[in-house]
Amino acid sequence: MRAIIGILIAIALIGCKKEVEKPVSMQDDVAFLASDSLQGRDTGTPYELMAADYIQKRYGALGLEPKGAGGYYQTFTFTPSNDPHREATFDSIASDATITGTNVIGYLDNKAETTVVIGAHYDHLGMGGEGSLYREGQAIHNGADDNASGVAVMLNLAKKVQDSALIKNNFLFIAFSGEELGLLGSNFFAKNPTIDLDKVTYMINMDMVGRLNEEKQLAVHGVGTSPVFKQTLFVNNNDRFQVSEHESGVGPSDHTSFYLQDIPVLHFFTGQHEDYHKPGDDAEKLNYEGMEAISSYIFDIVKDLGSQGELAFKKTKNESEEVPRFKVGLGVVPDYLYSGEGMRIDGVSEDRPAQRAGLIKGDIVVKMGDSTVTDMMSYMRALSSFEQGQKTKVIVQRDGKEVTVEVEF
Repeated sequence: MRAIIGILIAIALIGCKKEVEKPVSMQDDVAFLASDSLQGRDTGTPYELMAADYIQKRYGALGLEPKGAGGYYQTFTFTPSNDPHREATFDSIASDATITGTNVIGYLDNKAETTVVIGAHYDHLGMGGEGSLYREGQAIHNGADDNASGVAVMLNLAKKVQDSALIKNNFLFIAFSGEELGLLGSNFFAKNPTIDLDKVTYMINMDMVGRLNEEKQLAVHGVGTSPVFKQTLFVNNNDRFQVSEHESGVGPSDHTSFYLQDIPVLHFFTGQHEDYHKPGDDAEKLNYEGMEAISSYIFDIVKDLGSQGELAFKKTKNESEEVPRFKVGLGVVPDYLYSGEGMRIDGVSEDRPAQRAGLIKGDIVVKMGDSTVTDMMSYMRALSSFEQGQKTKVIVQRDGKEVTVEVEF
């Protein structure tokens, strides 16, 4: 197997050597990481290792020091769970039943007292399988937005901080493996750090930052994890984005692993879309100007926070623990960037209650049955009150008018 992996990596490097030697753009990084030749970067496969090798060579070209357990790499071995209600377990000994993931870690040592962690996961879904929303058989899931986009912005930020004489923190850059299987790479690092976590002042995570829309809506999670974040985000925005702020440090991405170690976190996200976890998440669909704008915004935030020393940590409510249990689903994708009254629909699933009732993308749900819907949480509370076979009236705002439909669950 090692010989096969070596051959595959060598073939990949022949194709990307010139790109690594010359200045590399975010578009170049995404083009390689989200290419068909990497077969979707499934955790533990030779194709993920090809991506890991590319990233560690980018680190070297950027002047980052190796900070893994061996060179730039930190490997972890785990047994995947076949039960969706149980987590995968880490193992000390590899076997035929285990998978080995690889975090890629680079370090910029500015001889400072504190270190900033900047991370993004680079694994994806391979040919589909569990986690995929594609229902037409196996196909390459290139994961351009999820999450080649985050890795490209991370590498761009590494270049920015390397070139800046104004920033006095140290920086640890981590490309995480195993995120799609349950935040495995970040969880392993947080429990087996290669630096002193007591010296980490905060962590920034980018996961799906490649689809900035025309309204320039940008979600930022973890705003409540340090008292200084809210003001810092506002001061450095300068009307560049419509920022949707979320207080909680807990969410379905790698920043959660650091929040659980009492480290302030910020997670940047441009929203879900119809290609999420499907084969259509390709490089040509990304907004590279938007990615540059996000990178510049984060860089300004990092510069601002650099003068504040070690940041105070603040616990936040775990919003996921407040989510009600559902017996039914409406069959829609909520617009997580929407900050107005109600719950705006960002996508409608085929042959589900919403589509059968005539609901469409862009509709804003304002009432379900007797419950008024003012935000995402009130929508979920309303939905949790229904059971299979029940019918209810749903009122939506559509093009400035109220529309009432009957939904059968």
